[in-house]
Amino acid sequence: MRPTPHSLLPTNRLELTNLKVLAIDTSSIVATAAIMDDNKLIGEYVLNHQMTHSQKMMPIVKEILDSAQLKAQDMDIFAAANGPGSFTGLRIGVATVKGLAQAVDKPVVGVSTLDGLAFNLPFCKHLISPIMDARRDQVYNALYRWKENTFYQAEQHRALSVKELIAELRERAEKVIFTGDGVPVFYEKLKHELGDLCAFAPISCRMQRASSIAELALQKAYAGETEDYMTFTPFYLRQSQAEREYERKQSKMEQCE
Repeated sequence: MRPTPHSLLPTNRLELTNLKVLAIDTSSIVATAAIMDDNKLIGEYVLNHQMTHSQKMMPIVKEILDSAQLKAQDMDIFAAANGPGSFTGLRIGVATVKGLAQAVDKPVVGVSTLDGLAFNLPFCKHLISPIMDARRDQVYNALYRWKENTFYQAEQHRALSVKELIAELRERAEKVIFTGDGVPVFYEKLKHELGDLCAFAPISCRMQRASSIAELALQKAYAGETEDYMTFTPFYLRQSQAEREYERKQSKMEQCE
């Protein structure tokens, strides 16, 4: 049974107080940061080239703050895409936000990477399917739709095979728009298996954008959904390869005892 779609936009939004947020996304090869308030996107930095986030992220944050003539203490909240995605990338992004928030004692907000990717396609009339390459013919995925200007999640976050996703979408038999770094990896297979049922987001909308993370973070903050930087953690969705290998070794050792 499919879960009942639920709105990702808060219904109990507080009165505007012009909060400022600095948001980052390091969940994939893309390194991106943005500063936003209630009225405008103040600045955004997007670099889609090589995953060296440990070297790039803090200089990017410094550059965008300096360019906007702002300091960390001018931010009201800090936000990060907290998963799913690259295990190393997520740890770097979460650690960066935790450090910034702790330095100025401000709250943090975690936003799903998949939510952010889907939010890149505002008011889309079709089903939205972000797919992130999870290796071994698997993807990180959830399904979304816009209805009456409201953003809904139509299927929960999951890691599944492309074959399983295709079978599910065939059963739904409705037009679906794919976005995310899984598009170039699985483009031919999706097009071949789904035909006219599928389409693909423009290249500029397929990658992570910190501006989408920032806007969703502001909405969560006004709904009271902030977190303490001390307990803020990534959302991995599945175990890392190292963890799986460790469990296999532990299982073999137990069987030998």
